[in-house]
Amino acid sequence: MVNKTSKAFFTAVIAASVACGSIPVSAAAGSQAAAVTQQQESKVITYAKSLMGTPYKAGGTTVKGFDASGFVQHVYGKYGYKLPRTSKDMYRTGIKTTKPVPGDLVFFDTKNDGKKAVTFVGIYLGNSKFIAVTLSKGVSIQKTTDAYWKSKYMGARKAPVKK
Repeated sequence: MVNKTSKAFFTAVIAASVACGSIPVSAAAGSQAAAVTQQQESKVITYAKSLMGTPYKAGGTTVKGFDASGFVQHVYGKYGYKLPRTSKDMYRTGIKTTKPVPGDLVFFDTKNDGKKAVTFVGIYLGNSKFIAVTLSKGVSIQKTTDAYWKSKYMGARKAPVKK
């Protein structure tokens, strides 16, 4: 049986391990969000790239056309993961990360209305690149370092996936 002192000690050890990076945050989070493995991330990214050129469609969630969150939801859904429908809810339910890795979600405020609210999501590819759906290019690869995206960046989250 674990007493309060032991429980506090183990909690501190886990917190310290997360802080120094020896345990990923997603592993310490338990059942709140299942971690996506590197193999699954690779499949997700490969599939996302296979959809390049698919057009933007307001409210779209199929290969006939996507909006930003519909694209991300569709790509992860292909592998049995259920994500919220909106960018805002994906941001709200995801686990915050300051150093995104391939497969993480990156969020932006594209409204320009001064409210600083998440309105757009993409899948991080690494090397400051992400794949998302834009009005002009459909599914395409973008750079977080481009002036447009850099000024609208809101943060990154581990994909809030639950099988």
